[in-house]
Amino acid sequence: MSSTAIAIAKTIINGFERHIFLFKEITLSACTRFEQAKWHEVQEASKQRTDFFDTRVKETLEVIRRDFAITSLDEILWQSVKQEYVEQLLYHPKSDLAESFYNSIFCHLFERKYYQNRFIFVQSSEECLENLKNKQVYTRYEPDEKGLFDTISSILLKPNFSLPYKNLKADINTLISRFSRQADKTRFPISALKFDMIDSVFYRNKGAYIIGRVVSPAGETPFIVALLNDENGHIYVDALLTDNEQMAVVFGFARAYFFVDCPYLLPLINFLQDLMPSKTKAELYSAIGYHKQGKTQFYRDFLNHLDSSEDKLELAEGIKGMVMSVFTLPSYPYVFKIIKDKFSPSKKMTKKDVIEKYRLVKLHDRVGRMADTMEYSEVAFPKERFSDELLQELETVAPSLIRYENELIIISHLYIERRMRPLNLYLAEANDEQINDAMLGYGMAIKQLIAADIFPGDMLLKNFGVTRHGRVIFYDYDEITYMDEVNFRVKPVAVTEEQIYAAEPWYSVEPGDMFPEELATFALANHKYRAAFMIHHAELLDASYWQQAQQNVAAGIVEDVFPYPTEMQFRHTKATVGHSNMSK
Repeated sequence: MSSTAIAIAKTIINGFERHIFLFKEITLSACTRFEQAKWHEVQEASKQRTDFFDTRVKETLEVIRRDFAITSLDEILWQSVKQEYVEQLLYHPKSDLAESFYNSIFCHLFERKYYQNRFIFVQSSEECLENLKNKQVYTRYEPDEKGLFDTISSILLKPNFSLPYKNLKADINTLISRFSRQADKTRFPISALKFDMIDSVFYRNKGAYIIGRVVSPAGETPFIVALLNDENGHIYVDALLTDNEQMAVVFGFARAYFFVDCPYLLPLINFLQDLMPSKTKAELYSAIGYHKQGKTQFYRDFLNHLDSSEDKLELAEGIKGMVMSVFTLPSYPYVFKIIKDKFSPSKKMTKKDVIEKYRLVKLHDRVGRMADTMEYSEVAFPKERFSDELLQELETVAPSLIRYENELIIISHLYIERRMRPLNLYLAEANDEQINDAMLGYGMAIKQLIAADIFPGDMLLKNFGVTRHGRVIFYDYDEITYMDEVNFRVKPVAVTEEQIYAAEPWYSVEPGDMFPEELATFALANHKYRAAFMIHHAELLDASYWQQAQQNVAAGIVEDVFPYPTEMQFRHTKATVGHSNMSK
């Protein structure tokens, strides 16, 4: 092994270790922010952490370029670098993340044609994975030893919060009662039960979450215990979720990332996936704040799926966008979005503007209503997997992003997100009950976004999607902005015949003006949709509602938006601290 290869490998590992140190530092402080109810600091920490990985990569690249004067790929040298890197990582507790860090360094240094497993970790190192497999990230509790009440007490007290529970005894009794009511598999004598509890607490926004499973003769019951701070010096249990699909919503792709400190991430991800089989490893890595590792895992999964499938990439269903072109692989539940070279004349923005909007979403608290995206560069697809229609579309609307390398199509920049059913298409096939639920969700999505300081901009139904859980999510970001950049106005009433029949607005309209009552005209032209919307959200057509939301944001009010329905809260009448609860 050459001394240069060893030095380069150690330089990359040093950069990674600095990343992990800083990531751990800001993650560990999540408990203090929760205990002290510093909700604005929670949001700021979440923004800061998002860029940690890229910042450390940039720093490490500067050192490598300065110290090793690399201008082209020395194949023998870099095969040795990778070999040395693997040896250094064999017993590293986060070798899975370290591989992604290495990949980022290499891919910034060299051309896409070298993105092969002999130079980078297209597939993870089996030796490193093997050493992580059996690491323990949970503690087993056997309630037969000291009783069910005391066992649950031990679980709730293990985090050693600086704040006391407001009424620990009542919380424990409610938990026992809820388990019995909600989870059939837990209805056994305590001698037949065991609790496997993840050793780490999960923090996000205003909540802390204790996660585990009950093991019984009938099988396993996954569960989440949600804790809140009453902002008066106490913690209390707010909800118990015992269904893996409910839990999957908590870990949903439209929510901010958790803060969770765990020494071994791969075993943690495997444990979580056992609890929530519908979630992929990529989604779970992203959900706990390691979105770069989520990207790595996604791409590995996608390559494996391509190898095991035969269907073709095609244009996604729905109305074509004026800014983005969207395509999908029918057998894979994701969409791929590229920015067009030219926009429709009505869109007064640039590619840079659109990229900045997507970055805003990445950094912002998505409150469960904006889809997370994975951003990629230089992505290779087999040309044979593109439908003729899609290929023609891409060559027409975004030729600057497309190039060919032998049998591959390389897309220089794209976004990937979970596929949803466009709301306008969903509603067209929905019955009355589904329409009612969808319009309830549509209005809640708008309300939660504006409460989180996001003005959605274009609120047409086609810009929202319906998840497999029936949640309505916003996914068209090219016109989003902050609430203080909008002027919410009451539309002047036409009085004269000239005003009534005017083809264009007869009143002045300035950039940034928004007339909420026009939502009914443009987004809710269908009378059934409008009727259902008016039952739940008539206030959204009133400028005063938006103006009050604007004032709340300016006053620094952080609304309660929890990832479970209000009816699941133990004390839903007391769970709100000074402002509205919008957890539906």
